[in-house]
Amino acid sequence: MAYPWTFTFLCGLLAANLVGATLTPPAVLSLSTEVIKQMLAQKLKNRDVTNTLQQLPLLTAMEEESSGGITSSLVKSILQHILWLKVTSASIHQLQVQPLADGRQLMVKAPLDMVAGFNTPLFKTVVELHVEVEVQAIIHVETSEKDHARLVLSECSNTGGSLRITLLHKLSFLLQCLADKVISLLMPALPKLVKSELCPVLKAGFEDMRGELLNLTKVPMPLNSEHLKLDFISPVIDHGVVHLILGARLFNSEGKVTKLFNDVGDSLNLPTLNQTPFRLTVRKDVVVAIIAALLHSGKLTVLLDSVLPEVARQLKSSIKVIDETAAEQLGPTQMVKILSQTTPTLILDQGNAKVVQLIVLEIFATDKDSRPLFTLGIEASSDVQFYIEDCLLVLSFNEIRADRIHLMNSDIGLFNPKLLNNITTEILTSILLPNENGKLRSGIPVSMVKDLGFKSVSLSLTEDALVVTAASS
Repeated sequence: MAYPWTFTFLCGLLAANLVGATLTPPAVLSLSTEVIKQMLAQKLKNRDVTNTLQQLPLLTAMEEESSGGITSSLVKSILQHILWLKVTSASIHQLQVQPLADGRQLMVKAPLDMVAGFNTPLFKTVVELHVEVEVQAIIHVETSEKDHARLVLSECSNTGGSLRITLLHKLSFLLQCLADKVISLLMPALPKLVKSELCPVLKAGFEDMRGELLNLTKVPMPLNSEHLKLDFISPVIDHGVVHLILGARLFNSEGKVTKLFNDVGDSLNLPTLNQTPFRLTVRKDVVVAIIAALLHSGKLTVLLDSVLPEVARQLKSSIKVIDETAAEQLGPTQMVKILSQTTPTLILDQGNAKVVQLIVLEIFATDKDSRPLFTLGIEASSDVQFYIEDCLLVLSFNEIRADRIHLMNSDIGLFNPKLLNNITTEILTSILLPNENGKLRSGIPVSMVKDLGFKSVSLSLTEDALVVTAASS
């Protein structure tokens, strides 16, 4: 049951919180080029890209490159003297991912370093060639006809002018001449070989990385009996930062969606990284839904004299000031019932958070009474502390304050509810606060932090969001 004071109070809070609010997605995972580089490098390693390089069909490529030309017969005669030609060792130097000038595309550069060798029956010496070439590709956002956006890697090729082939050792004059011929044939063949053999591996590694990014955002976050699931909406590359725009759905214990957050808007207010490798930004209303799901408000019923005898004595003394007869009615089974009336309201300020709850407190003289002596409506507030513990985002209420107390109904006549301010705060502190902190203690899993390879994170608050970033070393 809602009461007039509930609506009036909520309207005031809503108006206050809308002042200066900015339109942001429900959640955004922002990744630096450094994170993209490390993830892509690992995926290429998983796909054994060096083995791909060692399996490059150099001899076949040279034959195909020279076929049909006026010098094809000469080339064939040269190649007939080569028993084998293959890459004997290969590596990728430091992978590079850099933003392009427009800030909406990323350039991937993979410097390759290879040693290729060939042998000929004319000489016993194995001729070794040092091959250096740089492969580059572009990461950008591609939008389909159905307005589905996704990250893609395209325009894969070798960098113009990056190909260098040199001899590792000095050779005799005749062998030097043969090696020069082989190098001249490899120079035009290698770029095509890179595009046909290596670019598919680079694209496959990129798809592996893209799939992992999507999967780590989809891991359900259990919230006691409910759970939250983030939904990928679209990617954005802005100022060289990859942003994954995320929606959110809250499910109840039966698996039904109870809250949906997918409002993005036409103009995005994207966060900045400020030199951190990643940032997870969760909008305030999503945080509120998480807190409400953890609390899962229900009615608390406590036999006060049995559980908290000292509080029961204080309550009796406080009521005695108002009505001595009513105070005498309080028996050994005097009972209090506490009900959170609405979803908590979260007020964020730079570095601080406060939660406001609307609470109904009923006081019964005995556990046999069907009607309370009186009912109070309480506007209570608590400072909120967020912290990370074992890959869990944990929050707790530091204290609870009865900021305003309203007399909703009374069987003992009208009285000023402020007279009960101290005992009301004591009841909330002794009963409601530990109950809520016990529920909040289960925390919110943030497994994506570990999946991204970060061992520790830091938390911060803006006026409209909770922000998780990598902890500075």
